[in-house]
Amino acid sequence: MSRWRPPSAASTALITPEGHARLKTELDDLWRVRRPEVVRALSAAAAEGDRSENAEYTYRKKQLGEIDRRVRYLSKRLESLRVVDTVPSDADAIFFGAYVELEDTDSGELARYRIVGPDETDARAGWISIDSPLARAMLKKRVDDEFEAQLPAGPVRFAVVAVAYRSA
Repeated sequence: MSRWRPPSAASTALITPEGHARLKTELDDLWRVRRPEVVRALSAAAAEGDRSENAEYTYRKKQLGEIDRRVRYLSKRLESLRVVDTVPSDADAIFFGAYVELEDTDSGELARYRIVGPDETDARAGWISIDSPLARAMLKKRVDDEFEAQLPAGPVRFAVVAVAYRSA
């Protein structure tokens, strides 16, 4: 058995204005606050002498590497993202940025989702990536439309109850 895996599909480069601001804030915090703190702690640990047995030094080096890796990722990602801050011309259909209320046609359960970019998903808040199977299945649907989504647990039928582009 080999370790080779097919490359993952490129994620959609769309983001909401709030998500873009959150990523910029994270990058700024990492670069201006956390990184200087870790560099100071690393230099203090290095001054303690033998680095081969210095757990603090090893930990800080690893922490600095993680921060630098995230800074590089965010810097490149922010350049490639396209901020979507307009409502589509057909506001009755489901597109990027929509708040959608769905009803599971089998159980009658209601669920509320917002379709966002892959960089800002939050399961607890109901924010799902536009690349997810559920979001792909509901794109271009309207209120009272029914559709089937292939979810990990199997196919599920939904009915669209409401579509909005501003939080209600």
